[in-house]
Amino acid sequence: ARRIMGVSLGAILFALFCLSEAGWWSQSETTRRTVDHMKVLYKKKLLPLEKKYDFEKLTDSPPLKDGDFDAKPIVLVIGEYSTGKTTFIRQLLNADFPQMQIGPEPTTDKFVAIMNNGSRDETWIPGRVLAADQNSMFHGLNKFGSPVLEKLIGSFLANPVLDSIMLIDTPGVLSGEKQTQRRGYDFEDVVKYFAQKADMILLFFDVHKMDMSDEFQLVIQSMKKYQKKMHIVLNKADTLDSPVELFRVYGALMWSLGKVLNTPEVARVYIGSFWDENFKTKENLNVFKTSQNELLKQIQMLCGKNHLLQKLDRLLERANQVLVYARIMSHLRSKMTYFHAKETQKELLSDLTSIFGSIILEYSLSEADFPDVFTIRQKMAHLDLGSYPALQDYTVKELESIASDHGLELRGKILQDVIDGGCDFGRPNEEIFNRDGTCSLGEFTG
Repeated sequence: ARRIMGVSLGAILFALFCLSEAGWWSQSETTRRTVDHMKVLYKKKLLPLEKKYDFEKLTDSPPLKDGDFDAKPIVLVIGEYSTGKTTFIRQLLNADFPQMQIGPEPTTDKFVAIMNNGSRDETWIPGRVLAADQNSMFHGLNKFGSPVLEKLIGSFLANPVLDSIMLIDTPGVLSGEKQTQRRGYDFEDVVKYFAQKADMILLFFDVHKMDMSDEFQLVIQSMKKYQKKMHIVLNKADTLDSPVELFRVYGALMWSLGKVLNTPEVARVYIGSFWDENFKTKENLNVFKTSQNELLKQIQMLCGKNHLLQKLDRLLERANQVLVYARIMSHLRSKMTYFHAKETQKELLSDLTSIFGSIILEYSLSEADFPDVFTIRQKMAHLDLGSYPALQDYTVKELESIASDHGLELRGKILQDVIDGGCDFGRPNEEIFNRDGTCSLGEFTG
């Protein structure tokens, strides 16, 4: 590939795409200053500590890039094959998009990031080019290697919806005999990567496919920590014969999700139909039409002030996480001995549960902020616990100031100065899923 100043031409071209994708040119001056403030906070106060205590290795959370701060709100769409994921995206956009595939069998076999390219030309670029720029949110996918990069596509088109958000379509989750097929990469890990970046996660279910596959269960479990982002869409509900059957399917879905997530509280469920055919039955049509805007409103609320407040919330949450892990590693380091270091480390790792309890009591921390003992023990086994520095008091104060001082300042600026405004879909909400009376969306409260 042609190279300029040591940088590939593809990476340079992608940088232009990235600026358009992030909506940089359309940001207000106030928004830009606010985002820049967050970047400086992260790079100066958080990132050095992340590197010092191997935060990425311990959490599988790569360092944040400029693209993570600049990116538009991201809506991640996940579900088993043929549940209507791509059709939903198409109807939301009111247009086809490059590399779109729709069919009854598994068709979308790639991760498709659908973005506005700022021009009228529709195009797509391969995953390696998409992930080439080091400041892009996609750059972290390089760690998964060629099998994932070959399944990644950037789909670009001019669309009013994409002026405000980015949509990510995903390969259909396998079920039945198809679960025995090997993808060549860890599907759950890649989905979890996108879930971490996403502002909203839409889980699609087909009313006729209520037996949740093993792979889908693993995918949902891998995203459990992002449960607050999850919204459930129960699709093709108009094909059921009666309200009684709808209640039965809804109950089965709630039971399955509660079991997988191991919680009595499950995300909001929307019931509707997102295909191009007429309704099979109009039994619940009035209910659908009454609440059909709810999901659209949730998507629109991702924008404006809410989007910046979400970015700030994530930054503060990450600062808290970094501090917790720094305290853990510093505490373990203080217990290490010069002689018999391997034996000492083995003993410490076997006693992590009581060690975590001691740290929680000493610093008045929340147990919910601590990692799973079994998982973190496996990761720490490959590290040298004696090599980490002691956590200094001034470092703790700097981290705590991110929330107490900088966080409050940023929140005030966002609430006072940033112009509020939801995502603009380019047409009235009621027209999006009711075009020619062929599609509707409703929230089912049970």
